[in-house]
Amino acid sequence: MKVTVTFKLDKELLEELKKQAKRNKRSLNNYVELILSKVVEKQPNDDTVEALDEALNNKDLKPITDIDKFLNSTK
Repeated sequence: MKVTVTFKLDKELLEELKKQAKRNKRSLNNYVELILSKVVEKQPNDDTVEALDEALNNKDLKPITDIDKFLNSTK
């Protein structure tokens, strides 16, 4: 389901988006939606953020000695 959204953009940014959309043979709406989807997809979820924090700060890390056993334990 799609919804209509209204927001303001810098005029030069809008012109560049229109050019890029045309170059990519897309409508402006489709091109902006594609760009926003890519940005949102790149954001890690909460579990990933927590795991990264643990890894970066060496919090309660235990070495994995048997990868098959580890993978089976997460199911």
